[in-house]
Amino acid sequence: MKVFMLLVSVLASVHVTTAESAAHRCFCQVTGTLDDCACDVETIDRFNNKDIFPKLQKLLSSDYFRFYKVNLNNPCPFWSDHSQCGLTYCAVKSCTPGEVPESIKSSSYKYSEETSQDVEGCDVTEKLGAVNGSLSDETRQALSEWKKHDDESDRFCMLDDEDSPQSQYVDLLLNPERFTGYKGPEAWQIWNSIYEENCFKPYSVKRPLNPLVSNSGQGFHRWLEGLCVEKRAFFRLISGLHASINIHLSARYLLDENWFEMKWGHNVSEFQVRFDKELTKGEGPKRLRNLYFLYLIELRALAKVLPYFERPAFHLYTGQSVQDAENKNMLLELLQVAKSFPLHFDETTLFAGNKKEALKLKEDFKRTFKNISRIMDCVECFKCRLWGKLQTQGLGTALKILFSERQIEAMPNTRNSSLSFQLSRQEIVSLFNAFGRISTSVRELENFRSLLSALKQ
Repeated sequence: MKVFMLLVSVLASVHVTTAESAAHRCFCQVTGTLDDCACDVETIDRFNNKDIFPKLQKLLSSDYFRFYKVNLNNPCPFWSDHSQCGLTYCAVKSCTPGEVPESIKSSSYKYSEETSQDVEGCDVTEKLGAVNGSLSDETRQALSEWKKHDDESDRFCMLDDEDSPQSQYVDLLLNPERFTGYKGPEAWQIWNSIYEENCFKPYSVKRPLNPLVSNSGQGFHRWLEGLCVEKRAFFRLISGLHASINIHLSARYLLDENWFEMKWGHNVSEFQVRFDKELTKGEGPKRLRNLYFLYLIELRALAKVLPYFERPAFHLYTGQSVQDAENKNMLLELLQVAKSFPLHFDETTLFAGNKKEALKLKEDFKRTFKNISRIMDCVECFKCRLWGKLQTQGLGTALKILFSERQIEAMPNTRNSSLSFQLSRQEIVSLFNAFGRISTSVRELENFRSLLSALKQ
């Protein structure tokens, strides 16, 4: 009994002393104006929780956005350990052929454009068919490779080959992101590879709380503030994504399991371990601020891509004409709300110096983020891999939009003209679901504030 009481006393002293200190230690810096932005945390909280979150959740429950095609069997390109997580909750349930609407699976709807019944579209198809019929197999293959190269050159992340027999549809609503038990050296290796090798950081500078290095973090933030704004932004995006994932795992934690049910819910202690100022040597609140920076980047991308989705030729096509029209209206309403945000991030501050240097920096930025998207194929937990791939692809798509302003502005209004800016269905689904994860994280912070404040009672 004495040992038990001592353990209780130790846990109580580690986690909280008073409700005020518990909430304060996690959220002490999550307030006021954000770094490199003209926006403040409180404005984002109000805007997201009232205007964005409810509309976005409703949209993401529709068929177009809930089915995501992904290859979870890609080999890890960076190290040879191909062991797989054996935990029950790491598994992903793929869709059977009959569970996915045929219209979504149709390759003719790769870019979600006008319906095949459109007469004008049929005429165009016939003309294209006549031209293509005159091409040799070699020329047609070359054109396909050029098109693929052009698409990839605009992207900030790697996309799975949707035509691969290993790619499968997954119902995101039936495979929610939550705590699976995946942790330890294998999980550390993923984040260590991202932070140590893909955040423009020299090896001599040690990041805080690196579990693989003792006495890490000295001088890190002084080095970070000395970086150019682009590299500083890159680190904050990755840190914000990491924070968002940790919030999801803390908010959907397996609290109880028995023969009859599994109880998932908020684990306050897990949240504190990840974000409490004292338990993270001051890093937790900084990570939460970076979440808000990530939110601003993705919100700005949604506002800028509105003209692409406003085109009459664009449809969220699932084969249900009435529902498809309603979903497009819902989508446009959401994007109009995003556009109305009063304190958007100003992306023109990035890559704005000497043109030659700015172009090189942008290419380095793009290449490094593509590398991070490839690291997701090294995650051993399939559920974590699924959501890691989706969220990095979503962020990569947001970056593609932000730096395609001229192409978006130059988009023609007629169906007969080719577009210099395109989004595949995979990019569209990942873009909105990734922002849905960030929006949910911001909303969950309000819940954790309340839970931490209630600890004194």
